[in-house]
Amino acid sequence: MTPNTPASSLPGVSYVMPVLNEVTHVEAAIDSLLSQDYRGPFDVIVALGPSIDGTTELVERLSRVDPRIQVIDNPTGSTPSGLNVAINASHNPIVVRVDAHSVLPSDYTRIAVETMARTNAANVGGIMQAEGTTPFEDAVAAAYGSAIGLGGGQHHLGGEEGPAETVYLGVFRREWIKRVGLFNEEIRRGQDWELNRRLREAGGVVWFTPKLTVTYRPRPSLEKLARQFFSTGMWRGDLARRFFSSNALKYFAPPVAVLSVALGLLLGCFGYFGLVGNAQGPALVISWIFTALFIFPILYLLLVVVASIGIAARRGIRTGAWFLVVLPCIHFSWGTGFILGFLKLTSNITAHTGR
Repeated sequence: MTPNTPASSLPGVSYVMPVLNEVTHVEAAIDSLLSQDYRGPFDVIVALGPSIDGTTELVERLSRVDPRIQVIDNPTGSTPSGLNVAINASHNPIVVRVDAHSVLPSDYTRIAVETMARTNAANVGGIMQAEGTTPFEDAVAAAYGSAIGLGGGQHHLGGEEGPAETVYLGVFRREWIKRVGLFNEEIRRGQDWELNRRLREAGGVVWFTPKLTVTYRPRPSLEKLARQFFSTGMWRGDLARRFFSSNALKYFAPPVAVLSVALGLLLGCFGYFGLVGNAQGPALVISWIFTALFIFPILYLLLVVVASIGIAARRGIRTGAWFLVVLPCIHFSWGTGFILGFLKLTSNITAHTGR
């Protein structure tokens, strides 16, 4: 495939986008698809969930204006079911997974298809570049783009081009995604990682390239951020239990941090009250040991403060101040959810979608 390749010989592309209550972001996401510089044929398939914020009316209006936009029903409103109904309604050999919070650069599809042709990969993806429009969202974006926030990973921080465990979104060969059975609709979050696991097990290559960078719009409030990461953590814990050997150690860092800080505070207080109560003998030794466990919450607090000072220096005082809140929110929401999911301590995990 070269710049002079005739448009008629380029593979067709289907963009599949599950949408539910995304009136704020969906139009920009769709516009970025219509503005691609890829010269091959394409269509946009929007799997519309039961929205109540005006998304339905907006998407239907867009489809009336441009016949390349097709709207189909996604009665459950879940992301994996929306992706599957959209894929099943598509016919092109290349399937581009799109998120309503994402804005694709104009060269995204062209680079992805060229990379796929060069590497023979089953799935190609790149970097999720979070960008906020308020100091709060900017703080969330900073957390996404730092190792201390989400623990690193090529699709957040970048890296060398090559085979990867998973990638952000994904540009798939239709034959491969159909071969492994589409997205698992029982998994409401983390379904991309689980699908990529099956692709790799089936002999397909998941390929990361830093040339693909997608703008992502973070959640706009602390409540929505906490809900998002609690659900993400819960599903990640569930996946870690199901496929334990397939999970990198970085996924266990947030729950370890949560347990260390929580136990440090609890036992530290217990030990302190023992010292205040003039404990004697073995009880005194235990009190000193427990009091020393305050080191874990103290170290975590220092870590957050130092990281926030760094963010404030690079992105402004207001963003740095929000980072003081955003970072623990992400860690503790994700870590608590992970523990509950890993230990199966939730009665209805499918209700947690992060919306």
